[in-house]
Amino acid sequence: MASLFSKTITLRNDLKITDKEFFQLRDFIYEQSGIYINDNRKYLLENRLINRLKELNLKSFGEYYYFLKYDPGRKQELNRLFEVITTNETSFYRNPPQLKVFQDIILKEVLDKQRAKGQKKLHIWSAGCSTGEEPYTISMILHEVLKLEINSWQIKITANDLSEGVLRSARRGVYSQYSLRTTPKEIIAKYFIDEGNGKYRVKPEVKKLVSFGQLNLSDRFQVKRVERSHIIFCRNVIIYFDDEMKKNVIASFYDNLLPGGYLFIGHSESLHNISRAFKPIHYPGAIVYKKEG
Repeated sequence: MASLFSKTITLRNDLKITDKEFFQLRDFIYEQSGIYINDNRKYLLENRLINRLKELNLKSFGEYYYFLKYDPGRKQELNRLFEVITTNETSFYRNPPQLKVFQDIILKEVLDKQRAKGQKKLHIWSAGCSTGEEPYTISMILHEVLKLEINSWQIKITANDLSEGVLRSARRGVYSQYSLRTTPKEIIAKYFIDEGNGKYRVKPEVKKLVSFGQLNLSDRFQVKRVERSHIIFCRNVIIYFDDEMKKNVIASFYDNLLPGGYLFIGHSESLHNISRAFKPIHYPGAIVYKKEG
Protein backbone atom coordinates (compact mmCIF):
# COMPACT_ATOMS: atom_id res chain seq x y z
CA MET A 1 0.00 0.00 0.00
CA ALA A 2 2.48 2.55 -1.18
CA SER A 3 0.37 5.62 -1.75
CA LEU A 4 -3.14 6.71 -0.96
CA PHE A 5 -5.24 8.95 -3.20
CA SER A 6 -2.30 9.74 -5.48
CA LYS A 7 -4.57 9.97 -8.52
CA THR A 8 -8.08 11.31 -9.02
CA ILE A 9 -10.89 9.97 -11.14
CA THR A 10 -12.94 12.40 -13.23
CA LEU A 11 -16.43 12.76 -11.84
CA ARG A 12 -18.88 11.88 -14.58
CA ASN A 13 -22.07 13.25 -13.08
CA ASP A 14 -23.26 15.66 -10.43
CA LEU A 15 -23.52 13.10 -7.62
CA LYS A 16 -21.92 14.58 -4.51
CA ILE A 17 -21.09 13.15 -1.12
CA THR A 18 -22.74 14.92 1.82
CA ASP A 19 -20.86 15.68 5.02
CA LYS A 20 -22.87 12.99 6.85
CA GLU A 21 -22.09 10.39 4.18
CA PHE A 22 -18.42 11.34 4.18
CA PHE A 23 -18.16 10.93 7.96
CA GLN A 24 -20.05 7.61 7.84
CA LEU A 25 -17.75 6.20 5.14
CA ARG A 26 -14.59 7.74 6.62
CA ASP A 27 -15.34 6.18 10.02
CA PHE A 28 -16.25 2.84 8.44
CA ILE A 29 -12.98 2.73 6.46
CA TYR A 30 -11.04 3.59 9.61
CA GLU A 31 -12.78 0.85 11.62
CA GLN A 32 -12.11 -1.72 8.90
CA SER A 33 -8.54 -0.83 7.95
CA GLY A 34 -7.03 1.77 10.26
CA ILE A 35 -6.66 4.12 7.27
CA TYR A 36 -7.62 7.64 8.30
CA ILE A 37 -8.93 10.08 5.68
CA ASN A 38 -8.65 13.74 6.61
CA ASP A 39 -11.55 16.16 6.23
CA ASN A 40 -9.79 17.96 3.37
CA ARG A 41 -9.81 14.73 1.29
CA LYS A 42 -13.59 14.54 1.05
CA TYR A 43 -13.66 15.21 -2.72
CA LEU A 44 -11.00 12.55 -3.30
CA LEU A 45 -13.08 9.94 -1.49
CA GLU A 46 -16.04 11.03 -3.60
CA ASN A 47 -14.05 10.68 -6.82
CA ARG A 48 -12.68 7.29 -5.83
CA LEU A 49 -16.05 5.77 -4.94
CA ILE A 50 -18.27 7.16 -7.70
CA ASN A 51 -17.61 4.21 -10.03
CA ARG A 52 -18.45 1.71 -7.28
CA LEU A 53 -21.87 3.37 -6.89
CA LYS A 54 -22.45 3.16 -10.64
CA GLU A 55 -21.41 -0.49 -10.86
CA LEU A 56 -23.74 -1.40 -7.98
CA ASN A 57 -26.52 0.84 -9.34
CA LEU A 58 -26.74 2.83 -6.11
CA LYS A 59 -28.20 6.33 -5.99
CA SER A 60 -26.18 7.87 -3.15
CA PHE A 61 -23.08 7.44 -1.03
CA GLY A 62 -25.43 6.74 1.88
CA GLU A 63 -26.78 3.71 0.00
CA TYR A 64 -23.21 2.57 -0.58
CA TYR A 65 -22.52 2.84 3.17
CA TYR A 66 -25.53 0.66 3.97
CA PHE A 67 -24.45 -1.79 1.25
CA LEU A 68 -21.05 -2.12 2.94
CA LYS A 69 -22.71 -2.61 6.34
CA TYR A 70 -25.59 -4.96 5.56
CA ASP A 71 -25.65 -6.40 2.03
CA PRO A 72 -24.92 -10.15 1.63
CA GLY A 73 -22.19 -9.18 -0.86
CA ARG A 74 -20.51 -6.76 1.56
CA LYS A 75 -17.38 -8.90 2.16
CA GLN A 76 -16.53 -9.01 -1.55
CA GLU A 77 -17.30 -5.30 -1.88
CA LEU A 78 -15.00 -4.54 1.05
CA ASN A 79 -12.12 -5.93 -1.00
CA ARG A 80 -13.12 -3.65 -3.89
CA LEU A 81 -13.28 -0.70 -1.50
CA PHE A 82 -9.75 -1.38 -0.29
CA GLU A 83 -8.57 -1.55 -3.90
CA VAL A 84 -10.04 1.82 -4.90
CA ILE A 85 -8.97 3.78 -1.81
CA THR A 86 -5.36 2.58 -2.00
CA THR A 87 -3.12 2.99 -5.01
CA ASN A 88 0.16 1.18 -5.30
CA GLU A 89 3.00 3.33 -6.55
CA THR A 90 6.05 1.14 -6.07
CA SER A 91 8.93 -0.49 -7.94
CA PHE A 92 11.66 -3.09 -7.58
CA TYR A 93 14.79 -1.98 -5.69
CA ARG A 94 13.00 1.12 -4.43
CA ASN A 95 15.12 3.40 -2.20
CA PRO A 96 18.57 1.93 -3.02
CA PRO A 97 20.43 3.51 -0.03
CA GLN A 98 18.10 1.75 2.41
CA LEU A 99 18.38 -1.56 0.55
CA LYS A 100 22.18 -1.25 0.50
CA VAL A 101 22.16 -0.98 4.32
CA PHE A 102 19.86 -4.01 4.45
CA GLN A 103 22.05 -6.07 2.10
CA ASP A 104 25.52 -5.09 3.28
CA ILE A 105 25.01 -4.62 7.03
CA ILE A 106 21.73 -5.81 8.58
CA LEU A 107 21.21 -8.98 6.57
CA LYS A 108 24.86 -10.00 6.96
CA GLU A 109 24.64 -9.54 10.74
CA VAL A 110 21.41 -11.53 11.07
CA LEU A 111 22.70 -14.37 8.86
CA ASP A 112 25.97 -14.55 10.79
CA LYS A 113 24.07 -14.77 14.12
CA GLN A 114 21.87 -17.56 12.78
CA ARG A 115 24.91 -19.48 11.50
CA ALA A 116 26.62 -19.09 14.90
CA LYS A 117 23.55 -20.64 16.55
CA GLY A 118 23.53 -23.46 14.01
CA GLN A 119 20.07 -22.32 12.93
CA LYS A 120 19.91 -21.71 9.20
CA LYS A 121 16.41 -20.28 9.44
CA LEU A 122 15.28 -16.79 8.46
CA HIS A 123 11.87 -15.13 8.49
CA ILE A 124 11.29 -11.70 6.94
CA TRP A 125 7.89 -10.00 6.99
CA SER A 126 6.87 -7.55 4.24
CA ALA A 127 3.85 -5.83 5.80
CA GLY A 128 2.00 -3.80 3.18
CA CYS A 129 3.63 -5.59 0.25
CA SER A 130 1.46 -4.00 -2.48
CA THR A 131 1.88 -5.72 -5.87
CA GLY A 132 4.91 -7.73 -4.71
CA GLU A 133 7.89 -5.64 -5.78
CA GLU A 134 9.24 -5.32 -2.22
CA PRO A 135 9.17 -9.01 -1.13
CA TYR A 136 10.51 -10.15 -4.51
CA THR A 137 13.32 -7.58 -4.18
CA ILE A 138 14.14 -9.01 -0.74
CA SER A 139 14.23 -12.51 -2.26
CA MET A 140 16.62 -11.34 -5.00
CA ILE A 141 18.89 -9.73 -2.41
CA LEU A 142 18.94 -12.97 -0.42
CA HIS A 143 19.96 -14.85 -3.55
CA GLU A 144 22.70 -12.28 -4.20
CA VAL A 145 24.07 -12.56 -0.65
CA LEU A 146 23.77 -16.31 -0.05
CA LYS A 147 24.37 -17.51 -3.61
CA LEU A 148 24.45 -21.35 -3.69
CA GLU A 149 24.33 -21.48 0.13
CA ILE A 150 20.67 -20.41 -0.07
CA ASN A 151 19.70 -24.03 -0.75
CA SER A 152 20.84 -25.02 2.75
CA TRP A 153 18.68 -22.35 4.43
CA GLN A 154 15.04 -22.45 5.50
CA ILE A 155 13.87 -19.02 4.36
CA LYS A 156 10.37 -17.56 4.35
CA ILE A 157 9.31 -14.09 3.28
CA THR A 158 5.75 -13.43 4.47
CA ALA A 159 4.13 -10.77 2.27
CA ASN A 160 0.82 -9.26 3.37
CA ASP A 161 -1.47 -6.53 2.12
CA LEU A 162 -4.97 -5.27 2.82
CA SER A 163 -6.08 -5.54 -0.81
CA GLU A 164 -6.77 -8.96 -2.33
CA GLY A 165 -6.58 -7.31 -5.75
CA VAL A 166 -2.93 -6.32 -5.42
CA LEU A 167 -2.12 -9.73 -3.94
CA ARG A 168 -3.52 -11.45 -7.05
CA SER A 169 -1.20 -9.31 -9.14
CA ALA A 170 1.73 -10.07 -6.82
CA ARG A 171 1.18 -13.82 -7.06
CA ARG A 172 1.24 -13.65 -10.88
CA GLY A 173 4.66 -12.05 -10.71
CA VAL A 174 4.47 -10.34 -14.12
CA TYR A 175 5.58 -6.71 -14.36
CA SER A 176 5.99 -3.87 -16.83
CA GLN A 177 9.19 -1.97 -17.53
CA TYR A 178 7.85 0.83 -15.32
CA SER A 179 8.02 -1.46 -12.27
CA LEU A 180 11.67 -2.16 -13.14
CA ARG A 181 12.65 1.50 -13.53
CA THR A 182 14.83 1.48 -10.35
CA THR A 183 16.25 -2.03 -10.89
CA PRO A 184 19.90 -2.62 -11.88
CA LYS A 185 20.17 -4.11 -15.39
CA GLU A 186 22.17 -7.10 -14.17
CA ILE A 187 19.41 -7.94 -11.68
CA ILE A 188 16.78 -7.82 -14.45
CA ALA A 189 18.88 -10.17 -16.58
CA LYS A 190 19.46 -12.58 -13.70
CA TYR A 191 16.06 -12.82 -12.01
CA PHE A 192 13.44 -12.03 -14.67
CA ILE A 193 12.18 -13.78 -17.79
CA ASP A 194 11.60 -11.32 -20.65
CA GLU A 195 8.22 -12.34 -22.05
CA GLY A 196 8.17 -9.66 -24.76
CA ASN A 197 5.73 -6.77 -25.15
CA GLY A 198 7.46 -5.01 -22.25
CA LYS A 199 6.47 -7.72 -19.75
CA TYR A 200 8.86 -9.41 -17.33
CA ARG A 201 8.12 -12.48 -15.19
CA VAL A 202 9.86 -13.11 -11.86
CA LYS A 203 11.83 -16.37 -11.98
CA PRO A 204 10.51 -19.37 -9.96
CA GLU A 205 13.48 -19.44 -7.58
CA VAL A 206 12.66 -15.87 -6.51
CA LYS A 207 8.93 -16.59 -6.09
CA LYS A 208 9.63 -19.76 -4.09
CA LEU A 209 10.74 -17.82 -1.01
CA VAL A 210 7.66 -15.56 -0.86
CA SER A 211 4.26 -16.41 0.64
CA PHE A 212 1.44 -13.91 -0.02
CA GLY A 213 -1.69 -13.45 2.09
CA GLN A 214 -4.32 -10.86 2.96
CA LEU A 215 -3.89 -9.19 6.33
CA ASN A 216 -5.37 -6.15 8.04
CA LEU A 217 -2.77 -4.41 10.21
CA SER A 218 -5.56 -2.91 12.35
CA ASP A 219 -6.62 -6.41 13.42
CA ARG A 220 -4.38 -7.36 16.35
CA PHE A 221 -5.54 -10.99 16.25
CA GLN A 222 -4.54 -11.37 12.59
CA VAL A 223 -1.18 -9.74 13.26
CA LYS A 224 -0.49 -12.02 16.24
CA ARG A 225 -0.80 -15.05 13.97
CA VAL A 226 2.15 -13.94 11.83
CA GLU A 227 5.26 -16.05 12.48
CA ARG A 228 7.86 -14.18 14.53
CA SER A 229 10.34 -12.34 12.35
CA HIS A 230 14.03 -11.52 12.24
CA ILE A 231 13.38 -8.48 10.02
CA ILE A 232 10.21 -6.52 9.21
CA PHE A 233 9.70 -4.20 6.24
CA CYS A 234 6.74 -1.83 6.51
CA ARG A 235 7.59 1.02 4.16
CA ASN A 236 5.23 3.85 3.18
CA VAL A 237 2.29 2.37 5.08
CA ILE A 238 2.02 3.93 8.56
CA ILE A 239 1.83 7.46 7.11
CA TYR A 240 -1.82 6.70 6.33
CA PHE A 241 -2.71 5.89 9.94
CA ASP A 242 -3.61 8.26 12.74
CA ASP A 243 -1.36 8.39 15.83
CA GLU A 244 -3.28 5.78 17.81
CA MET A 245 -3.24 3.31 14.94
CA LYS A 246 0.47 3.96 14.31
CA LYS A 247 1.27 3.17 17.94
CA ASN A 248 -0.78 -0.04 17.84
CA VAL A 249 0.85 -1.26 14.63
CA ILE A 250 4.39 -0.45 15.75
CA ALA A 251 3.73 -2.18 19.09
CA SER A 252 2.55 -5.25 17.15
CA PHE A 253 5.75 -5.19 15.10
CA TYR A 254 7.82 -4.97 18.29
CA ASP A 255 6.02 -8.00 19.72
CA ASN A 256 6.45 -9.93 16.46
CA LEU A 257 10.18 -9.30 16.13
CA LEU A 258 12.60 -11.73 17.69
CA PRO A 259 15.14 -10.20 20.12
CA GLY A 260 17.79 -8.35 18.12
CA GLY A 261 15.44 -8.03 15.15
CA TYR A 262 15.16 -5.05 12.83
CA LEU A 263 12.35 -2.87 11.47
CA PHE A 264 12.59 -0.94 8.18
CA ILE A 265 10.04 1.83 7.56
CA GLY A 266 9.80 4.33 4.69
CA HIS A 267 12.57 6.89 4.36
CA SER A 268 10.02 9.71 4.88
CA GLU A 269 8.53 8.00 7.96
CA SER A 270 9.69 8.17 11.56
CA LEU A 271 8.95 6.52 14.90
CA HIS A 272 9.48 9.84 16.65
CA ASN A 273 6.57 10.36 19.10
CA ILE A 274 5.22 6.91 18.19
CA SER A 275 7.49 4.45 19.99
CA ARG A 276 10.54 4.55 22.25
CA ALA A 277 10.80 0.76 22.35
CA PHE A 278 13.15 0.54 19.35
CA LYS A 279 16.73 1.73 19.18
CA PRO A 280 17.18 3.89 16.04
CA ILE A 281 20.48 3.17 14.27
CA HIS A 282 21.66 5.76 11.76
CA TYR A 283 23.39 4.74 8.54
CA PRO A 284 24.19 6.79 5.42
CA GLY A 285 20.80 7.28 3.72
CA ALA A 286 18.81 5.17 6.17
CA ILE A 287 17.59 4.78 9.73
CA VAL A 288 16.96 1.22 10.94
CA TYR A 289 15.08 0.38 14.14
CA LYS A 290 16.39 -2.42 16.34
CA LYS A 291 14.62 -4.45 19.00
CA GLU A 292 17.33 -4.84 21.60
CA GLY A 293 17.60 -7.87 23.82
